[in-house]
Amino acid sequence: MLFAPQIVFHAPEAFGFYLPPLLMWGLAALLPFFVLRWLLGLAGFYRLVWHRPLFDTAFYVIVLGVLLLALPILAGGQG
Repeated sequence: MLFAPQIVFHAPEAFGFYLPPLLMWGLAALLPFFVLRWLLGLAGFYRLVWHRPLFDTAFYVIVLGVLLLALPILAGGQG
């Protein structure tokens, strides 16, 4: 089983509106993204990047994908 259904498909509710689960995981991916982006900036990596906003967008999608694939491990279930 790739994803634990109780984790991925839990729809949080705010003021009577159901929010998509991807929104919750997208917000959770922001912290590691900002930390990694800051570390890349300190290392001088962005001097090698041609289009920084495009790179940052792709990098955020990669961080979000890694977080989604790591959900079973983070939940303590069997991966």
